Amino acid sequence: MSITNTVNLKNRPKGRPSLDNFDITTSEIPEVQDGELLLSTKYVSVDPYLRGRMSDAPSYIPPFELNKPVKSGVVAEVLASKNDAFSKGDFVVGELAWKEKQVVKADGLMKVDPNQAALSAYLGVLGMTGLTAYHGMMEIGKPKAGETLIVSGAAGAVGSIVGQIGKILGLRVVGIAGSDEKVEMLKSEFGFDEGINYKTTKNMTQAIAEACPSGVDVYFDNVGGEISDAVLFNINKFSRTINCGAISVYNNTEAPKSISVQPFLVKKSSLMQGFIVTDYADKNNEAIQQLSEWLQQDKLHYTETIREGFDQIPQAFLDLFEGKNKGKMIVKL
Repeated sequence: MSITNTVNLKNRPKGRPSLDNFDITTSEIPEVQDGELLLSTKYVSVDPYLRGRMSDAPSYIPPFELNKPVKSGVVAEVLASKNDAFSKGDFVVGELAWKEKQVVKADGLMKVDPNQAALSAYLGVLGMTGLTAYHGMMEIGKPKAGETLIVSGAAGAVGSIVGQIGKILGLRVVGIAGSDEKVEMLKSEFGFDEGINYKTTKNMTQAIAEACPSGVDVYFDNVGGEISDAVLFNINKFSRTINCGAISVYNNTEAPKSISVQPFLVKKSSLMQGFIVTDYADKNNEAIQQLSEWLQQDKLHYTETIREGFDQIPQAFLDLFEGKNKGKMIVKL
């Protein structure tokens, strides 16, 4: 019997996660039974939302179990199949364990075509990342040509796609990122009109006002915290704030101190709505079709930070909280 390596959640983080929260174990690979597949992992997605699943607090998705594998989006190759819907040599994507090889039932797995796009793209622009950007913008942001869109975490996987969707739809787009290099990338590679380096900006409220002289109509919020507070001072009447993530506070051990949003929302008749990508799962096919068209038309571009090696998965995840990724963070096996 063959063996495989697995990354498990060893203990629950208090504050920022560390390598001590994970361990790597070795186990035997079971025989493939009827309806099952033997998969070899090729690409692993690491994402900020996984931090929430490492805690046992109630949430929209069950927490990871201790001493069990961590799971996320994975692209894998079918090594053996006892399921009529899949053949050896197929590539699939789905939520899978952080294992080098694994035997699974085919439920929830989707075939992907390596000839249509790079396999890693199915974890990013054509996967959960792209769907998050598209659904958030279209269903909550309801963008209109000529409006101003501001994106926090703009150099990340979701933010960089959000900004490009804004440009495709005719909006003025401003991105907030954590380095001059990232700000330059937003403008030169992704077509953003303006960028703000929050780490070197002393007055974010003023900087946003200068970058958005007509005010903010749509805010795609990936970070929460003080950056999002500063945006509130610049929102327009009937603005829409899309609450996608709050990476700036995920590791807080105390409740963050923040200004009250209600006066801003009332004064500006403004909408603020949170969402998770599965809220709009019934519209995934049309979203993927549109994203694919934009890719083929060269209107949409994406960047990836790819680490190599199974043992690099935990560190790649931790590096998200240091902002060490440009675009989607992926580990290649």
